[in-house]
Amino acid sequence: MIFTPRLVIATAAVFAVVAFVGLLFTFERPGAIVSQTGYRGVAMEQNYNPRMLVAQQARNQPPEAIEKVDPDGQKASEVYQNVQVLGDLTEVEFLRTMTAITAWVSPEGGCAYCHAEGEELSSDKLYTKVVARRMLQMTREVNTTWKSHVADTGVTCWTCHRGLPVPEEIWFEDPGRRSASKGLIGDPAGQNAAAPAVGLSSLPNDPFTAFLVGGKDAPIRNISQTALPTDRNTSSVKQAEWTYGLMIHMSEGLGVNCTYCHNSRAFASWEQSPPQRVTAWHGIRMVQALNAGFLDPLRPTYPASRLGPTGDAPKANCATCHQGAYKPLYGAPLAKDHPELTVPNPQGQGPQPFRSSASR
Repeated sequence: MIFTPRLVIATAAVFAVVAFVGLLFTFERPGAIVSQTGYRGVAMEQNYNPRMLVAQQARNQPPEAIEKVDPDGQKASEVYQNVQVLGDLTEVEFLRTMTAITAWVSPEGGCAYCHAEGEELSSDKLYTKVVARRMLQMTREVNTTWKSHVADTGVTCWTCHRGLPVPEEIWFEDPGRRSASKGLIGDPAGQNAAAPAVGLSSLPNDPFTAFLVGGKDAPIRNISQTALPTDRNTSSVKQAEWTYGLMIHMSEGLGVNCTYCHNSRAFASWEQSPPQRVTAWHGIRMVQALNAGFLDPLRPTYPASRLGPTGDAPKANCATCHQGAYKPLYGAPLAKDHPELTVPNPQGQGPQPFRSSASR
């Protein structure tokens, strides 16, 4: 090839355009907002993009509170049949809660989303009603048993649903990548699949099955606590990658940096970590308990169309409630307007025993 001056100039122009486009999509716009949380120079800070904050604020708006009613009157369990959860409310309080649930979960489908048309209101014909009943029990469980994570702010159906029948952020077990030579090359563990759950990174794309399903005793760490591996304390490279995958999910699910929960000089040290790390620890245990005790046992109730590729029920992770905010709905105290969701479940309405996939 003969390099003429014209060809050299054209080639240089092409490279310049490619470099410009590459730089254009390398940096975020507008400039980041930096909130310093520790000493200067140690990366103890949170970085926010104003453009993305606007979208997150729109996504995390609390619903309008329904006007409270006179608490006096006949009990709902005396007026209606088959009221298994909210029967301790008066009739008007019960109807107020039903109105709120309709707005939180099925504003378009209305009452017919859970109550079959042409059937008595007491009928459990629709699976959605059976699931909704269990979700009410789960909400009470969160607000009473897990104050170590939700404090007095509490949650309602809106925290996860945001006006949708199915929450936007749910997950299923990953079926794994099919490979004729899987036995020869080993288990890729979902690596290099560029899954949104782990920030489109090369990390294992399903850290949730490893860590967020109850009954599992998988330590979430990436640094071994001993010089040599032992039977009771091992930390393999693959486990560390799963841990990083979960941490990326938590970071993106809460819209924060790693230093929101960790000290940059000693990530593993609890003594030097911000208090948010303890809150996150309780949050992980809470999600494990909810998936094992409430969500996973609903698998037989759902139709096949609502199950995952491996036949498992939809489950929760950190993003299910947080949806990009460091606190769901930026800490809006939803539960205070619905005290009926902040009382303990009666005996027998708590979490179900964990059932592993092998026992199904």
